[in-house]
Amino acid sequence: QALSQCGLPAAAVQAIESPDRELVNQLLKLDRYVDMLIPRGGAGLHKLCREQSTIPVITGGIGVCHIYADDSIDFDKALTVIESAKVQRPSACNSLETLLVNQHIADRFLPELSKKMAAAGVTLHASPSAMPYLTGGPANVVAVEEANYNDEWLSNDLNVTLVDDLDAAVAHIREHGTQHSDAILTRSLSNAERFVREVDSSAVYVNASTRFTDGG
Repeated sequence: QALSQCGLPAAAVQAIESPDRELVNQLLKLDRYVDMLIPRGGAGLHKLCREQSTIPVITGGIGVCHIYADDSIDFDKALTVIESAKVQRPSACNSLETLLVNQHIADRFLPELSKKMAAAGVTLHASPSAMPYLTGGPANVVAVEEANYNDEWLSNDLNVTLVDDLDAAVAHIREHGTQHSDAILTRSLSNAERFVREVDSSAVYVNASTRFTDGG
């Protein structure tokens, strides 16, 4: 209706309303009718399109997003932001996948994180350094696997690992991130400015949820 009102062909924009995934496989072969595909979804969909499509494909948008909790954080405010980033819509590409926690606050902060995530139904995937502070808490905790750092969970799962300092947090993000959305929680202006300057992501946040933009 909107297209017709603007004098454009009503069939210029179409929607496939069926949730049947087999239709995706059919679409990937319609090179006679479709000039370009831009998949919007997780890594599995992107991989399927790259491998099966007979149509040129532009892929991107996968989000392995991080929050670094600095040693100067306000615990209550930090937990609220972390909950928003992880729980508000776990399947979104800018939801939180890995929480990096400064080792100097681990003994005090991680037990509080466990309570918050347990209430939200989040499973924590803990590094060896973080595990002792989470074991025995109310949240479901399992050991993180190295491959987990490179994948989107798209679910109520969260990697938790300790880092020595801001330098280590930035290094982790550079190694495992996808330049999508990353954030720092801190009361240090100098650390906030360094994080924004050194993390090369499309959206970099200070004391805000990664869910602030994109992802629906």
